Amino acid sequence: MGMTLIEKILASHSNKDLVKPGDIADVYMDVRAARDFGGANVVKNMLDNGLSLDDPAKTFFTFDCNPTGSDQKYAVNQQICRDYARNHGIKIYDIDAGIGTHLLIHEALAYSGSTAVTTDSHANILGAVGAFGQGMGDQDIAAAWNSGKSWFKVPKSIKLNFTGVKPANVTAKDIVLNLLNKFGANTLLGYSVEFHGDAIDKLTLDERITIASMGTEMGAIILLFTPNEEIMKFSEQQSGKKLELVKADEDANYEQIIDIDIAEFVPRVSRPGAPHDTVDVGDVKKTKIDSAFIGSCTNGRIEDLRAAATILQGRQVAPGVVLKIVPSTDEVWNQALNEGLVQVFKNAGALLSNAGCAGCAAGQVGQNGQGEITISTGNRNFPGKQGKGEVYLASPAVVAASAVAGYITTPDDIPEEPMIFMPKEEKTTTSKMERTKVKERPKLVEGRVWYIKEDNIDTDMIYHNRYLAITDINEMGQYAFDNLEGYENFAKEAQPGDIVLVQKNFGSGSSRQQAVDCFIPLGVQAVIAESFGAIYERNAINAAFPIMTYDSLEGLDLEHFDSIKVNFETGEITNVSKGKTVQGNSFSEVQMDIYQRGGIFN
Repeated sequence: MGMTLIEKILASHSNKDLVKPGDIADVYMDVRAARDFGGANVVKNMLDNGLSLDDPAKTFFTFDCNPTGSDQKYAVNQQICRDYARNHGIKIYDIDAGIGTHLLIHEALAYSGSTAVTTDSHANILGAVGAFGQGMGDQDIAAAWNSGKSWFKVPKSIKLNFTGVKPANVTAKDIVLNLLNKFGANTLLGYSVEFHGDAIDKLTLDERITIASMGTEMGAIILLFTPNEEIMKFSEQQSGKKLELVKADEDANYEQIIDIDIAEFVPRVSRPGAPHDTVDVGDVKKTKIDSAFIGSCTNGRIEDLRAAATILQGRQVAPGVVLKIVPSTDEVWNQALNEGLVQVFKNAGALLSNAGCAGCAAGQVGQNGQGEITISTGNRNFPGKQGKGEVYLASPAVVAASAVAGYITTPDDIPEEPMIFMPKEEKTTTSKMERTKVKERPKLVEGRVWYIKEDNIDTDMIYHNRYLAITDINEMGQYAFDNLEGYENFAKEAQPGDIVLVQKNFGSGSSRQQAVDCFIPLGVQAVIAESFGAIYERNAINAAFPIMTYDSLEGLDLEHFDSIKVNFETGEITNVSKGKTVQGNSFSEVQMDIYQRGGIFN
């Protein structure tokens, strides 16, 4: 039996002839990187635990979250990273370089069959060139810096076979929004997904990057493309050496093979609050907007800027609408300058910033305010992710057309006169609490349950990105769930010994460790969910914070604030208040081992 693409990559990097789904592999990482917000915590973990650096030549910092150096706390963290890099011979892609994952591709640090980890939850964007990339928390990254390796559970694979011809008005962003409409946020949770078919082979590198960048929003471990001849030539040219094409075996075993007719795809838009809540653009046409954003690791490529410039040429952004454009890398920025695109943007009245992540990072170009309606090319529109306003997700063409019209529209339906801007009302809310001490956690815990009946509670809902500069774990608890609607007062009302029980895909989104750590100072004993986001699961296990899954709660007769008992060793979940028990999924051997040791560093 042959291997899938991810199995071949993981096997070749763990000194194994064969791996299969469920195996735990100790994977050698060709690249180990940290960004500016996570980097300071990685350094802290290295220093606090007395860890040495395995290979400085394979270790990198990428400053893309705050490329303007405009935030004092970010500036402090960046300088911590610079000092550590100088002392240990680590290369920094500083604030003038651009998005780290894109740089890994352009510098040919990531290529067909290679491996990489970084604190960026969209590191799986490297699937665009057939590389294995994963976003991880700061503890995970520090461990990889120290050993050069990271343990990984080999995922099951799904093969998507695309048939038909892509419609001319369907962009790469539309492809992934159509896939989100089909699969939602958790159908592909935990899978490696391979893309195949004639329509896929014709996609450019920029288009593949756009699609691969939203694998995280689909819950997938990674979306993997086998490089075509053009992309292999690009990687070889950038690296200056001959590279081997790594692809799945013909007799590879897939969990599912799904045929998809790309001819049926249409331009789509994600409605505010969830990337997977996508609709035909026509369903939201003439929705008034306050601002528009073109950029992010999903759509900050030169092809994206060209598409926007084609629409903006000879036109003006609607009065009162702010159009913000951020290239993904400095190389793309300079290419846009040389091609005259920058002048087109400036003539149209757009704001052009230096390269970086922009709207996805707090305090950067692309954020919006309370009541503001934004149409964005980003990959996430979780509440609060890009600010306190509402965010629609769309392709660069739709965003540019909408910026001119003053409302959501398509390039073929731009009005002669734009819709006039109307201001919105403002409101703000805050939530704070006093610190509490953490209790000891045995294998069997009992406590009051917070029964939150929601799927897809993402990391911005758990711990918002505006608090990411905090490194003291004792300060994190006061912000737990303050961005989850209906639970903004969780930190005030939680009691030591409480247990949180939720539904599918808890912790989707960012790689931030704080979304795990914020529960610790509150004395929360465990989080129980039907399933967890892949990065969140790793972060919790490595921090020795108890998480456990269940298949069904049927028969438990559970109500909010019931007293429940959870056995991490047997998997039993008991409703003490009702005297009923169901079988959950006990800790794995690896999880129990790390839990008993008190964390990955012990």
